Amino acid sequence: MSNKDTIFSAPIDKIGDFTFDERVAEVFPDMIQRSVPGYSNIISAIGMLAERFAKPNTNVYDLGCSLGAATLSMRRHMEGCEGAQIMAVDNSHAMVERCKLHLNAYRSDVHVQVIEEDIRNVDIQNASVVVLNFTLQFLSVEDREQLLQKIYDGLRPGGVLILSEKYVFENDSAHELLIDLHHDFKRANGYSELEISQKRSAIEHVMKPDSITTHRERFKALGFSSYEVWFQCFNFGSMFAIK
Repeated sequence: MSNKDTIFSAPIDKIGDFTFDERVAEVFPDMIQRSVPGYSNIISAIGMLAERFAKPNTNVYDLGCSLGAATLSMRRHMEGCEGAQIMAVDNSHAMVERCKLHLNAYRSDVHVQVIEEDIRNVDIQNASVVVLNFTLQFLSVEDREQLLQKIYDGLRPGGVLILSEKYVFENDSAHELLIDLHHDFKRANGYSELEISQKRSAIEHVMKPDSITTHRERFKALGFSSYEVWFQCFNFGSMFAIK
């Protein structure tokens, strides 16, 4: 059972930028469930998509794996996919160490390699599935485009990129409504006004979401044969792009 997220529950004099440090790693399962609407559905469906797209003797990448929720979901659905292996990558030492513990708690025939590394430095090759689960939004725009190009180049024909993100919307009224609904979701999950406000201040300089239109334009420019939003709840969602 994970610890409860109380990181922003007391007033903070000087709020620094949000980082995936030891404190966050300790409470991350609680934080993500109470902060991201539809997160459990996304994790479950990532496993289902991996079952459909993962091919024998290929690589599957979970880039920005945090504690390994998407990796675990894919591994469960990839039993029998002979020779396929999962590369779970994160640059947070605290996340990587806990990810290893979570993976070691369950036996599987699917080999998983947990790598502590910046995802921008990872070599993508012979990939049938690549997952960016709420990861791309933390990179600069230039790095996003370079990483997506690297992923496209490393995907086999028919391979899939699964991209989960927070979204911004072109229509101001719709954008504000979806933000308000997300805050209602957090209130319903027990977060106080202080916690919502301080978390927003901490993360606004390190997470810069894109619009769905921007994601589609990138996929088109890269050459993906098909791409679409397969899940959305308020201003959070997930897309697939097939090479």
